[in-house]
Amino acid sequence: MGKGAVIRRLLLVPPTLLGVAVVVFVLLRVVPGDPVAMMIPPGASQADIDRLRALYGLDLPIFEQFIVWLKAALGGDFGTSISRRQNVLTLILARLPATLELVFIAALVAMTLGAGLALAGAYFRKRLPEWLVDGWVAISLAIPDFLWGRIFILGFGVLWPILPISGRIDPRLGAEFATGFYLIESIATGRWGIVKDLLAHAVLPAIALALPLAAVITRIFKASLGEAELQDYAQIARSRGFTRGRVLVREAMPNAAISTVTLAGVQLTFLIGGTVLVERIFSYEGIGNMAVDAMINRDLPLIQGLVLTFAVIFIILNLAIDLLTNWLDPRLQHG
Repeated sequence: MGKGAVIRRLLLVPPTLLGVAVVVFVLLRVVPGDPVAMMIPPGASQADIDRLRALYGLDLPIFEQFIVWLKAALGGDFGTSISRRQNVLTLILARLPATLELVFIAALVAMTLGAGLALAGAYFRKRLPEWLVDGWVAISLAIPDFLWGRIFILGFGVLWPILPISGRIDPRLGAEFATGFYLIESIATGRWGIVKDLLAHAVLPAIALALPLAAVITRIFKASLGEAELQDYAQIARSRGFTRGRVLVREAMPNAAISTVTLAGVQLTFLIGGTVLVERIFSYEGIGNMAVDAMINRDLPLIQGLVLTFAVIFIILNLAIDLLTNWLDPRLQHG
């Protein structure tokens, strides 16, 4: 991808976000339910209700509401949360690091597991290990991430309670952090006891998120390895006396990685979307869990801010995958 293509992609970001904002803004206001009705105490007068609606701008026509919100959003003000009575951007920035760390761990697990199983399946082609890998792929694709979460809670939190199944960190540790990136900060400061606790809380939700993606990576990478083994450069390497394992790792794997990165990158967006339910199941303090609360409470400003946050993450991720693929292509492809 040349500089011109990158610039064109970047120029499309603002209209894309604007389109997302318009759709979400309108949909949230045409569905049944009044967010103000969920806030008022019993016995509130109509005057109190009207003042509350005016406070959040809900007494204006939808078009005027959107214009007011858009002007404020362009200045970095996404409004005040109806349910939490705090600035939306402040709330999101406080929770976003937790989700990003969880997604990073899950992606690392998915790539490591997927690549390892794909190599094993390709090396032991038409033998028992390949059949076991294919069976695992089928099972992992059939079970969604939130159901894996339930299974892990039952298995490792109830029947064999060896890992925490709720929260991000043990509150009894009394740990204090300067940023929202608890894991990165703890590693940087050498607080290994806290690192261990953070990883213990993250491992089950991360694996629940990672397994479906790992299955996709395994299937794509194994198929790509099989195709790469049939290419001339791989056959020439075999004729020179290289072992099959060496041909897979040194010749086939770099070329198979290109298509795998592209397709797996698309699937990675589903992993980010999966944080909504998985974080809720494990009471993990990220923006996914907060999104569920916002939907339950009909917190319109917070929902709008969260949807735009997810949209920005998806756009950045897709652009990064495209750039990575184009950077790898001339370096890995055989001529």
